[in-house]
Amino acid sequence: MSRTKTALPRTASRKLLPLAIIGLICLGGGAAAALYVVNQVGMAPRQVAPYLEHRTAGHNSIIEGAGRKLSATLAALDGGAAGAPALPAWNVGAQPGLRAGQAADAAPGKRVPVATPAALLQALAGARAGDVITLQPGAYSLGSGPFVAASAAGSKERPITVRAERPGTVTIEFKLTEGFLVTGPHWTFENLSIRGACAEAAACEHAFHVAGRASGFVARNNTISDFNSHFKINAQGGSAPDNGLIEFNTLTNRAVRQTGQPVTPVDLVAASNWIIRGNLISDFIKAGGDGVSYGAYAKGAGAGNLFERNVVLCEHKLRGHPGQRVGLSLGGGGTGTPYCRDQRCVTEQDGGVIQSNVVAACSDEGIYLNRAATSKVLHNTLIDTAGIVARFPESSVQVEGNIIDGRLRADRGGILHAGDNLDTSLNRLFVGSHPQRALFRDALALDLGWAGDVPRRSASASAQEPGSALPATDLCGAARPAQPAYGAVEDFAACLKR
Repeated sequence: MSRTKTALPRTASRKLLPLAIIGLICLGGGAAAALYVVNQVGMAPRQVAPYLEHRTAGHNSIIEGAGRKLSATLAALDGGAAGAPALPAWNVGAQPGLRAGQAADAAPGKRVPVATPAALLQALAGARAGDVITLQPGAYSLGSGPFVAASAAGSKERPITVRAERPGTVTIEFKLTEGFLVTGPHWTFENLSIRGACAEAAACEHAFHVAGRASGFVARNNTISDFNSHFKINAQGGSAPDNGLIEFNTLTNRAVRQTGQPVTPVDLVAASNWIIRGNLISDFIKAGGDGVSYGAYAKGAGAGNLFERNVVLCEHKLRGHPGQRVGLSLGGGGTGTPYCRDQRCVTEQDGGVIQSNVVAACSDEGIYLNRAATSKVLHNTLIDTAGIVARFPESSVQVEGNIIDGRLRADRGGILHAGDNLDTSLNRLFVGSHPQRALFRDALALDLGWAGDVPRRSASASAQEPGSALPATDLCGAARPAQPAYGAVEDFAACLKR
């Protein structure tokens, strides 16, 4: 049977949380009483630790010292791997070979070969439906103007394609605030390596800004690094760029982003019916502003957006920095009314789905639902995160089949229909117990082969939950059986390159 969870509104008790914990311990109340206080607020140890240290700073030396010590203890209890594990050779993200459905000679259309930056700009400016703009092997540095325009109109049957024949042979360096500003419909970009190379790294905002009439956008099998938001998608001029696809890309940063601007590799606002599938997203750390960053979100009153079969590593090579990293979100941090699709944002998202993803090494939530109505969170694997939260009364979410190394929680009136999941209680997290990690050969090293018997859902549970249509495939693209394994992966060996 499903368990429906609703939460009482959070009160000012959160502001008093650090002093309450320290006071209880110093007065002999003990860890049990402190744990009771934490349970009332619902924060995981990794969330309490930095908050505790910040809130006790500036008090007398006893409280400040106790705050530092307890913060370090909590971080150790809840934390993951100390260093960057080597990534498995899995078939997620950009690959050195062509993807299924791609052909070396591309789709039928007018072939437009280019070999210099000037020729590329000329081809983009003169593009027509059906053009296949093919970059010859080499490096292309683009640093003139605020962006590179892609404004011509393709069609569903005859898109405009910008591509390398083989992945890894073409590198584009942008020394621009925005790279490609795509405002025309049906553009496809594939097999490219794209880097931000601004003199001040944070000045490189987006590799792609997809706006207004740019429906039917496709990005496939690209490697993109060193931008605040690798993909920025938003409405413009009364039009929204719906029905896009971001598939099998690797999105990362080589350094912390020294900016107060949003740091979110996939920043999707006010657009609907996008598919974000099969991408590897990592190392999106924001040093400025509120210090909160996301791997990917959809917000701004869009609907029907899908995140599936992605691997999101909040921290991989970049570890231990201050701030909060969230994996995937429907709703993000909310949207200003002028930027909402309906100019209201009564809900941030409607009918969104997050399924068959692996989310790991996040200092905050692995999956966050913010004013996200009629959402589904199905068969994801979360490792070394705070867990899943649905926040505010506008959020209603069906959560089932997930492996959650963290807690599952409704907050501030959120409605969470918790079906058949493997999650971890706050009590266990606060004593350093992580039973879901033990399901795998080496969860923190991202070796997701099963350590023992495969934990499978009962056929009745997977069939009878309301609204519980299972994802057809797992992270690796394997078909789900009638009695599926919990989490994103049926057989990890199927995820590995052969």
